Amino acid sequence: MKFISIISKVVIVTALVLGTTSCSDDDDNIITPPVTLNVVETAQANTNLSKLVAALLAADGDLDTVLSGTGPYTILAPTDTAFDTFLTDNGFNTDLSDVPTDLLQKILLNHVISGTVRSSDLQSGDGTGYTNTLSTSGPGDTNLSLYYNSNNGVKFNGVSTVTTADTEATNGIVHIVDAVIGLPDVTTFVTADPNFSRLLEGLTAYSFDYVTTLQGNGPFTIFAPNNDAFDALLATDNTWNTPGDIPEATLESTLNLHVASGSNTTESDLTDGEFNTLGGGVLIDATAKTVTDGSDPVIASTIVSTDVQAANGVIHVIDKVLLTSIPQ
Repeated sequence: MKFISIISKVVIVTALVLGTTSCSDDDDNIITPPVTLNVVETAQANTNLSKLVAALLAADGDLDTVLSGTGPYTILAPTDTAFDTFLTDNGFNTDLSDVPTDLLQKILLNHVISGTVRSSDLQSGDGTGYTNTLSTSGPGDTNLSLYYNSNNGVKFNGVSTVTTADTEATNGIVHIVDAVIGLPDVTTFVTADPNFSRLLEGLTAYSFDYVTTLQGNGPFTIFAPNNDAFDALLATDNTWNTPGDIPEATLESTLNLHVASGSNTTESDLTDGEFNTLGGGVLIDATAKTVTDGSDPVIASTIVSTDVQAANGVIHVIDKVLLTSIPQ
């Protein structure tokens, strides 16, 4: 009944607008008010978003009612084709019946941002950055991060591009996208964010299985050196042009020092003292936001960004590569 009621409302509003437009032919001074629908009604009015509407109705959480509320919400709306691809790639039936309703809720909420975010907002500054979605699929029910890059069209998490932007609604805004944005693991952000391209080269060098490991359940806490950090390390040896030029054993022990397994340690959970990683201990100064290794001379790396949250762990960005664990 709720679905029929919304459709009826759309038909009535459309009829009124058509009637007003017809009358305006006789009086140019009459201004036709814009048709404004909420974000759910906007999706229902678009025949290319029928599977999104069906998913909202099928998922846990009564999402169609929630997203018809005050908001405001920014909706990244995958097309029917996007849903078909997602369902096929993940071994589900194309009618959504194979997708567990709780998982469907988590995925759909990963397409919802609190507030009204227009394409111009995403293009400010250098056109890249992170925001949070309403999906609480991170460890401990933490909200997932979403990476956006607007330098060549607006793309989310490196996989989903906006094809139609800035459709206004009464309680937010809708951007139509060409791919479903799955629940990210920590490697999703390493791959999507070009600031981690050097780290990605290191993780995929030699016969390392870091990518497979970091796509697992975790949870993981990662201190991720940015490109400047790796470039500074490579500059210390004129035979090193990429992380793959660093001797395998050295690179492996170095990477291990940046990954902790078994915890999703967000910024609020960081405390002063030793923090154990796969490569040994490092020292955290939570107030100064630094991570210090045990090299000679010791490297104090500043945590320049925190809490990039994936479904299986969290990333903190650092500005220097850690080399050696602290002495025991």
